[in-house]
Amino acid sequence: MKILQAVKKCPGGLMIVPLLLGALVNTCAPQLWVVFKGTFTTYLWKTGAMPLLAAFLFCNGTTIDVKQAGTTLTKGIVLTAVKVLVGMGIGVAVSYTFGEAGIFGLAPIAIIAAIANSNGGLYAALAGEYGDATDVGAVSVLSINDGPFFTLLALGAAGYKVPIEVLIGCVIPIIVGCILGNLDPDIKKFCEPGTSLLIPFFAFPLGAGLTLTSIVKAGPSGIILGVASTVFTGFAGYFVYKLMHYKHPEVGAAIGTTAGNAASTPAAVAAAGVISTVVSDTATVQISAAIIVTAILCPLLVTMLHKKEVATSNNQ
Repeated sequence: MKILQAVKKCPGGLMIVPLLLGALVNTCAPQLWVVFKGTFTTYLWKTGAMPLLAAFLFCNGTTIDVKQAGTTLTKGIVLTAVKVLVGMGIGVAVSYTFGEAGIFGLAPIAIIAAIANSNGGLYAALAGEYGDATDVGAVSVLSINDGPFFTLLALGAAGYKVPIEVLIGCVIPIIVGCILGNLDPDIKKFCEPGTSLLIPFFAFPLGAGLTLTSIVKAGPSGIILGVASTVFTGFAGYFVYKLMHYKHPEVGAAIGTTAGNAASTPAAVAAAGVISTVVSDTATVQISAAIIVTAILCPLLVTMLHKKEVATSNNQ
């Protein structure tokens, strides 16, 4: 059976499918966790998300190459700045205008976590198709926006009480991983599989904290969130690339996605005591919907802009 291949065909499948399975088990057999309380079964599939997520962030840190130079480094910094600042800006604006309740049922945590975090794999695929080596290489810098650090930073700016030690604690695994990965290529090679291997393992227990009824209720707002992520950050990346006169400006729009691991951010923020678990649960399912929506819309946007650029070039 080609189970893994089938899962990967689904947008954000490594994150979404285990998360939905966890929610299914929690909906149909919630007593399961009581029966196996205190055992490896519960630790792995119900309560083990945070340690696994921490290991995931460390592994991601080892893949960040600080030696990337020239245009590749510049593009990575530009794309990361656009993605993070747009996401943070919209989230902070919504928080100050509408409060914690947000707009269209979307709390600031959901907006920031979804819009400020990009799907590195999808970006790399689109950059490889429509850009060049410098565009593809920028993904090594883009990976900096993995995890809850920028989300917590934005929440602090939006008026939430985010202790400085929580901010520092969220970024330390990434920094240590980055240092070790750059000091020793063997460490980077050893940890690299963890950037994908660990995703379903922390996705399932995150789902086990949800129910299918909550996922259904969050559907429409999740679609809105996905559309907003593609439109706002996709076009922002494209226009910034145009202003900088890069050869393939359409690749700038490839940041208009929501990463699969973004669905884990609300739970991490809730674990830090910054938001409630109720807000976290709703945001998780909204972001899950946004992951799928952006995986469909972003390639369409990049393709459309590519055709526009080709047509413009032919007419000159």
